[in-house]
Amino acid sequence: MHTDRTSTTRFPVPVDAALRAAGWQPGRWDIKQAEIWADTLRDHTSPAGHRHSVFPAAVEAWAEFGGLHIHPTGPGRQIAPATLHIDPLHGLHMARTLGDLGRALDTQVSPLGAETDTESLLAIDAEGRVYALDHTGDWYLGPHIDQALATLIDGITPTRLTVA
Repeated sequence: MHTDRTSTTRFPVPVDAALRAAGWQPGRWDIKQAEIWADTLRDHTSPAGHRHSVFPAAVEAWAEFGGLHIHPTGPGRQIAPATLHIDPLHGLHMARTLGDLGRALDTQVSPLGAETDTESLLAIDAEGRVYALDHTGDWYLGPHIDQALATLIDGITPTRLTVA
């Protein structure tokens, strides 16, 4: 009988391994830290008056994955895998940029973390979709945090956002 190597995990094997090496485990939930980040973002106003959006999808992602420094060990399937730090304060001073993206996508967008090698900002929207923003453009990483982590850690080429 053939057994799928990923059948016992929520994530593909290399993604699961990288997450566990970073300290994640099923059931990880640090809501206290997530609420601290939420309060910090809510309390921050840019010099031009821009504010952050905070919503359940972001808080849930921070509670489960926040604080992790993820260092993939594999070669990546299509592109180099991303080294990640899941900490929304990477986007503290990006309220205007995230607000602009949210308006373009007709949703709210909140910071999620960063790709530490490229300094791409990771963001999540109110529906749980995940994006990366960098000097080359805005990228769609997946419909939910699990897919986005798999895209980044497994080195799968993301989709460039084109806003008409």
